[in-house]
Amino acid sequence: MLGNEAIARGLLESGIDVAAGYPGTPSSEILASLAPHARGRFHIEWSVNEKVALEVAIGASWAGARSVCTMKHVGLNVAADPFMTLSHAGVNGGLILISADDPSCHSSQNEQDSRVYAKFAKVPCFDPQSPQEAKDMVAYAYAFSEKHQIPVLLRPTTRIAHAKSDVEVHEVLPRAKKIEFKKDVERYVVLPKHTRVLLKKLNAKQEAMRGELASSPWNRLDLRDNASLGIVASGVASAYVEEALETLGVPVSYLKIGAYPIDPSLIKRLADSVERILVVEELTPFVEEQVRMYADDVMGKMTGDVPHEGEFDPLLVANMIRRAAGRPLLENREVRLDFELPARPPVMCAGCPHRATFYAMKSVFKDESIFASDIGCYTLGTQLGAVDTCLCMGASITIASGLSFSGLKNKIACTIGDSTFLHTGIPGLINAVYNKADITVVILDNRTTGMTGHQPHPATGETILGEPSTEISLEAVVKACGVQSMQAIDPYDLESSKAAFRKAYNSEGVKVIISRQPCVITSKRMGIRRQQYEVIEDLCEGCKRCIKYGCPAMEVRDGKAFINDSCAGCGVCMKLCQFGAIKARGA
Repeated sequence: MLGNEAIARGLLESGIDVAAGYPGTPSSEILASLAPHARGRFHIEWSVNEKVALEVAIGASWAGARSVCTMKHVGLNVAADPFMTLSHAGVNGGLILISADDPSCHSSQNEQDSRVYAKFAKVPCFDPQSPQEAKDMVAYAYAFSEKHQIPVLLRPTTRIAHAKSDVEVHEVLPRAKKIEFKKDVERYVVLPKHTRVLLKKLNAKQEAMRGELASSPWNRLDLRDNASLGIVASGVASAYVEEALETLGVPVSYLKIGAYPIDPSLIKRLADSVERILVVEELTPFVEEQVRMYADDVMGKMTGDVPHEGEFDPLLVANMIRRAAGRPLLENREVRLDFELPARPPVMCAGCPHRATFYAMKSVFKDESIFASDIGCYTLGTQLGAVDTCLCMGASITIASGLSFSGLKNKIACTIGDSTFLHTGIPGLINAVYNKADITVVILDNRTTGMTGHQPHPATGETILGEPSTEISLEAVVKACGVQSMQAIDPYDLESSKAAFRKAYNSEGVKVIISRQPCVITSKRMGIRRQQYEVIEDLCEGCKRCIKYGCPAMEVRDGKAFINDSCAGCGVCMKLCQFGAIKARGA
């Protein structure tokens, strides 16, 4: 099973009642794997954003239901507001917040450690070392959550979420439950006088939770006779440590941490039995900081013995240990090829409507304009010179507003996807209108959440189960935000698109252009098949105007343009050719 599939299986076996989340790699497959089992058994949804998803899960938990909320690590920033206060009010039905971290930024704008959020909120965190452990932690976490009436955080990393391994599963059995909401104003209404009392109760839970987790299956201390070196490891790094210790050849005492908060007694016992300790963990020195409270000679990130950045691998970890133990280092056995592989940078697909939108926008706004953008596959517009800023979900409109308020004389345009606009773009648009920004906002409506795997959202009119739902009109939302100048375009129609951008360029205030054309992958799934195009070689003058457009379907062969079989049939190249050399195939 894929790690995310294993987590979904654990949720099924635990009798999940409500599942909510926002798609974000590497977490997206959890809800996608749950969805086929949901009908008639439990509620499941793609929520508008992570904050909304967590609050849906909280409401279900307070009624006694078991709930889960899924997101990637940066999504926890969005959900932090309810998360920080939820630990005070607590839960009834078990609640697991799954925040998938992404060391090495495989598909993220930063490296961020969700364990820090768990400590900040004073809630337990489970840090699996394998897909099997991730699945098994789910059942334990639900029982723990309900026993202590506290939410728990499950923190798989990319290497766990997207790894595959054999996973032992159990039968999915019905669970006895009582769904009801008992009114308790002093608990659920977090007025300051109530919160002060709830905080004392939260603090009182900490010792009991630490003690229980110390003897849980996830924390394990192995003391070896005559060992001078001790190792503390967590998450997937602990799997690499255990593999390395099998061939090290010297005794090493070992503490594996899979659940937090850590009971100091485990660290003290290790520290008392060895001369020095090596702490192996990805991202922040989270465990290391706690080990240093109880041990004197500690190696880790703070001493430069363990890297601060990036994802670990078995060889890197093995050599960390060998260096600390005074053993010979292992060599990296790289596969050497006698030929050079071509570079494969990420690019927008052939026929992507975003490329056509960027082309029309750049044709009018020119290079002296400033282009703010957002999180999504359209961030690849950087290669086209159409993205100058990209910070976090929904920031394109607000960054553009700030640029316009700064006193710059440049024209400012920003691009944001349809799902991202619904996620956190709407408040920024309201703010821009209210405070009289002078910007052009381009909503790239490709009818899906493209970057994370083509999940539906409220403007698609479809739920996670594929059921029809109310289709939220982007035009109506934009109008409700107070925008007076709004246009909808088909990006494949270059001339009308340029005309819309010229109108926006020559106007003042907040202008919105909704560029609507389904993602080419979504189009194929919908059964849309467009006629492919070809270059009439005798008519081609080799000017390369079509090549500069950047579509991967366009090539140069013998000095002439050539269209390969990846052509999606958008027809934009035909409209670019001033010599009439590009025609529909067979025309």
